[in-house]
Amino acid sequence: MGYAKTEREWAERAAQHLKAELKRADLTYEDLADKLRKHGFKETKASIASKLSRATMSAHFFLASLAAIGREEVALNKI
Repeated sequence: MGYAKTEREWAERAAQHLKAELKRADLTYEDLADKLRKHGFKETKASIASKLSRATMSAHFFLASLAAIGREEVALNKI
């Protein structure tokens, strides 16, 4: 697949990756919001849906989300 070539492509791939990880973990956006609250985030189901649909999440949101759902590694060649 290779690395993304544009900023937009990186953003879209990161959003797709997080969506796939949520599906793999059988978690909803509401579940993720609950888990992120334990990490100090004030997210809602709607705010998460918006970030992922627009692919406009910050790096710290992406990393905290992966940590919250128990993913300890990210393979860049998979994004």
